[in-house]
Amino acid sequence: MATGIRDKVAIIGMGCTKFGERWDAGTEHLLVEAFREALADAGIERSQIGAAWYGSCMDGVNVGNSAIPAAMALRLEGIPVSRVENMCATGTEALRGAAYAVAAGAVDFALAIGAEKLKDTGYGGLPVPFKGTLNSAWMPLGSAPAGFAQLASSYRAKYRISQGDLKAAMAHVSWKSHVNGVKSPKAHLRKEVSLETILNAPMIAEPLGLFDCCGVSDGAACAIVTTPEIARALGKTDFVTIKSMQLSISAGRESGTNQWDGSYVPNTRNASRRAYEEAGIRNPREELSLIEVHDCFSITELVTMEDLGISKDGEAVKDILDGFYDADGKVPCQIDGGLKCFGHPIGASGLRMVYENYLQLQGRAGERQLKNVRFGLSHNLGGVPFNGVSAVTIVGRHND
Repeated sequence: MATGIRDKVAIIGMGCTKFGERWDAGTEHLLVEAFREALADAGIERSQIGAAWYGSCMDGVNVGNSAIPAAMALRLEGIPVSRVENMCATGTEALRGAAYAVAAGAVDFALAIGAEKLKDTGYGGLPVPFKGTLNSAWMPLGSAPAGFAQLASSYRAKYRISQGDLKAAMAHVSWKSHVNGVKSPKAHLRKEVSLETILNAPMIAEPLGLFDCCGVSDGAACAIVTTPEIARALGKTDFVTIKSMQLSISAGRESGTNQWDGSYVPNTRNASRRAYEEAGIRNPREELSLIEVHDCFSITELVTMEDLGISKDGEAVKDILDGFYDADGKVPCQIDGGLKCFGHPIGASGLRMVYENYLQLQGRAGERQLKNVRFGLSHNLGGVPFNGVSAVTIVGRHND
């Protein structure tokens, strides 16, 4: 009978590059930058790593389809190295592979690393992800802003929320991330933006304005995991363990039937429900200390608060405007600036979220350090609200 991986895997080292327009570095340089920090943090030798998982989403503009370039850049000699991709959940997918290997007893130390180099592509956003000659006729090419604008419209219609109230809440989401990003030295965007500027910004896809959309970045993030027993043997006393990791991927029900009303993300609800069960969390609104969620658009963060079961259905607007998710609120969200301001190199984002929770749990987050941190949750949403993938990871101190 499956027992899950709760407290079977310890994170003993993490690293993260500065995100941004990294014209000074290629993908291989970003990988090395994050890896060096993680290796030094873990206090082990490169030769002790038994297996590695490398996440990159846009392989055509980075290092290609295989894991060989990552193994070469990091000098991972003769060990199994796998490349994984799962859209915006790619970094989490890499961590899941490493964590499962350790939990299974296959290796003592495993590496998860993710990277993306998107500013060199020439696109203002993500490169167009063509499916090739077999592109489904019923899924014409669209845009991310358009897809998530529909989520906003459906949410507003379902709960009869005024356009002004929804726009104000979305603006608060972006404003909060800009305030938090100022305190993150590695963040891409480190400048506060007024609510007035956000509300009056040019429209991208109604009701999403310019500041409701996250940009793309270059960057890499990395984790080294082992068992709690080995962590203790290394002399570590304040290490972080993975409480749960859950992914939910659509089978096409959302777009293929009329069972979904477009106002929420079913995969996030599925993944979070299973993650809470695995972690032993019964009341996320009271038990979670901070969260990092996939705020590719401000409406995504807003709806995710309900999909995670932290805000009641239809009440996220009120919670956001009341400051519940602000840095000094009950459950701070995007304390490092989130995708909106820390940045979004797709393959690295899931690991970057865990990196922030890891630092907070160890009291190493500097100017943005929160008090009494016990459990940190990270959430990725890949694709669009329908036919996509959601991943939820919860980490905490090993003795909690």
